[in-house]
Amino acid sequence: MTPDYLKNLLDSVRDGKTGVDAALERLRQLPFENVGCAHVDHHRELRQGMPEVIFGEGKSIAQIERIMTAMAAKGSNILVTRLDAGRAKEILSLFPAGNYHDDARCLILEQQPVERNGKGTILVVSAGTSDIPVAAEALLTAGFLGNRVDQLFDVGVAGIHRLLAQRELLSSASVIIVVAGMEGALPSVVGGLVNRPVIAVPTSIGYGASFGGIAALLGMLNSCAAGVTVVNIDNGFGAACAASLINRV
Repeated sequence: MTPDYLKNLLDSVRDGKTGVDAALERLRQLPFENVGCAHVDHHRELRQGMPEVIFGEGKSIAQIERIMTAMAAKGSNILVTRLDAGRAKEILSLFPAGNYHDDARCLILEQQPVERNGKGTILVVSAGTSDIPVAAEALLTAGFLGNRVDQLFDVGVAGIHRLLAQRELLSSASVIIVVAGMEGALPSVVGGLVNRPVIAVPTSIGYGASFGGIAALLGMLNSCAAGVTVVNIDNGFGAACAASLINRV
């Protein structure tokens, strides 16, 4: 439930278009709604400035449908993350107005225009093409949360000249999300080039000694570049949420 939804409801009561009892009924489930498999937090956008988002991994089609139905009834835009193409197809048969983004493994149901509330651009940078699924999740989430976004993919340290050729783009961003696997060196390099907040996202991409992203995570946590912040392995969504909050300041 968005601030605009509440404003429109209050205006409708004031203008006599909606009765007080009807408005109370619509507000009754404002804090949360029990749909059996979940307590849907309709109050989150009012409280945090960001709506509840559905983490699709591990949920059944029926569970996702219940949660989406409850959110859609309140006029909310809906983002479902970590959704494979097969299950997305089933969800789209139930919500045909939705759009599935295969590269990001995310589904969006947009019921109202996204309000642009970010003050600058969030730039998402990926070290390699194999890191794009996590980078795309960050890019899509940041846009969903009302930010202008841009991308710079496959500019890892194995060919550092590719990154250095984009100094103007790096400097134009308000916040930079850097996604990398293997040894996770790219955020340190980017952090040493710009005076912008850098949010590092380690990915689980790499050979055996990368330990499913732990090597990249530790490398990023030990970055010698000041101002680099690190989120969890493969957590493009979390990086986008943090970047969005920074971009509103």
